Amino acid sequence: MKIDSTYSEKFEGRHIAPDAAQTAEMLKVVKAASLDELIAETVPANIRLKKPLALPAAQSEFEFLKSFKKLASKNKVFKSYIGTGYYNTITPGVILRNILENPGWYTAYTPYQAEIAQGRLEALINYQTMVIDLTGMQIANASLLDEATAAAEAMHLMYASRKASKKNAHKFFVDQNSFPQTIDLLKTRSAPIGVELVVGDIKTVDITDADLFAVFVQNPNSDGAIHDYTAFNAAAHEKDVFVVMAADILSLVLLKSPGEMGADVVVGST
Repeated sequence: MKIDSTYSEKFEGRHIAPDAAQTAEMLKVVKAASLDELIAETVPANIRLKKPLALPAAQSEFEFLKSFKKLASKNKVFKSYIGTGYYNTITPGVILRNILENPGWYTAYTPYQAEIAQGRLEALINYQTMVIDLTGMQIANASLLDEATAAAEAMHLMYASRKASKKNAHKFFVDQNSFPQTIDLLKTRSAPIGVELVVGDIKTVDITDADLFAVFVQNPNSDGAIHDYTAFNAAAHEKDVFVVMAADILSLVLLKSPGEMGADVVVGST
């Protein structure tokens, strides 16, 4: 079989299917007379369909949308009570039109071109400014994958930033009313870095424990309860214990900010 060594490097080789001659060459190598014979030898007969697919007649785009909407109307939409960070949101029309539905944000320019990079950087600094305003913190990143990932990174950050009095501390306490997906990810990420994850009631945590370097709390928590951790955070800091708070960003429009409460790191989904 003669193979053009540069074929796979060419655009047409990567994006256009093999032609008849190339298909014949490949079939010859695998000793199959045809594609049907190749399939017969590789796909068990008992799972192959013996008759043509029962597909409906082709539809125009308008006809498809009409029938699809009719089918979708059979769905019954109920209220979602899953909570734990998964909430329905209302997106204002001005944001839909000017950002999510505006192709100027995601077409015309490749990501590394200055034109799109400038707009993206401006969007990020606007985002960071908003997060700083709402959380009451001095700086904000832009950003991590999700709330659970951010919590894991915060744990790692606090572990690497332990005070001198806590240089041998290895316990990270997590309030049991934190979101379950966050707790699960913290369990996954804690062991490889030598952190002992302790999950329990925040009301019973012993902040005088010499092995405790940080505490994680959720506000509002998975039960929907809202707490003011100002006094707790102050007491923790007296013992050189860091406090990481997970907060709902929209709730901070009304609630006391984590920064005002004295949190060291704030995480959340935005």
